[in-house]
Amino acid sequence: MNYQTYQPHSDLESIIRCYWTLELPADPSAQRQRIVPDGCIEMAFILGDDIKRYTSKDSFILQPRAMVLGQTIEPFYIEPTGDVNTFAVSFYPYGFANLVTVPIKDLANKETPIECLLDEKKAKELTRKIIEAEDVGQRIEIIERFLLSKLTRQPMVDHIVKTTIDTLLSKKGSSSISNILKEDLSKRRQLERKFVKQIGISPKQLGKVIRLQGALKMMLNEEGESLTNIAYESEYYDQAHFIKDFREFTGVSPKEFLGNENMVLSSLFYK
Repeated sequence: MNYQTYQPHSDLESIIRCYWTLELPADPSAQRQRIVPDGCIEMAFILGDDIKRYTSKDSFILQPRAMVLGQTIEPFYIEPTGDVNTFAVSFYPYGFANLVTVPIKDLANKETPIECLLDEKKAKELTRKIIEAEDVGQRIEIIERFLLSKLTRQPMVDHIVKTTIDTLLSKKGSSSISNILKEDLSKRRQLERKFVKQIGISPKQLGKVIRLQGALKMMLNEEGESLTNIAYESEYYDQAHFIKDFREFTGVSPKEFLGNENMVLSSLFYK
C-alpha cells in the first residue's frame, strides 16, 4: 500500500489541505474498508479499477471515476474491485465553496460526478488530462491550472464562517460555538444557516470531527497512550464522552479501531 501526500501551490494553500495518491495492488482477500469523516471535501479521480461504496450491508454503488465527495457525518464502507490507483485533492472545510455555485449542503454524505458541478465539456477534458498524465507531478500541474482558473476574486465563504472554522482548527475542535462567538450569540442561527449552506454540515458537527481527528492521530502515533490521557489531551469532558463521540463517527470503540482490518485505510490516512 503506497499512500503519499503533496503540498499545493502557495496561491492555493488557503483552500487546499493537500493532494494525495493511493496505490494498492489487487487483493482477493482484502476486507471492506470503513472510511471515517475527516471534515474535508475531496475531489478524487479513480485511475485504477472500480471502487464499490456500500449504501447498506449488502447493497453498493460504483463510485464515479471523477467525483467530489462532500462532507460526511457518519462512516461508510468501500471495497476495491481490483487495483487501486487514486489521485485526489483534499480541500479545507471552506475551500471548495470558492469553486462552485451550488450549495455545498447538496454535496453532503454522497459522491457527485464532477460534470454535475462544472461545465460538462471542461469536466470531461479535465478528467481526460488527469488520466493521460504521465505522473503525479503532471497531475498536480493540470489540476492547479484548472483550480486557479476557477477561483473568484470575491470570497464565496462568509467571514464569520471562515473565522469560526479557523478557530475550530486552531483549538482542535475543543472550543464551543458559544465561546467562539462571545458577545455575538445573537448571530448563532445566522452562522448555522450559512455553515450548512457553505460547508455542508453544522459548526457543532465540524467541531466534533476536528476534535476526533486529533484524538485519532494520538491513538495511532503515540503507542501506549491510555484512553484517559487521550480524552484529557483532546479536551473531552471525560473518557465516556470521548468513546461516545468516537463511536458516532467511526462506528466502533477506540479499542476496536486499533488493529481492525476494516480500518487499515482510515488508519493510514490519519497517520
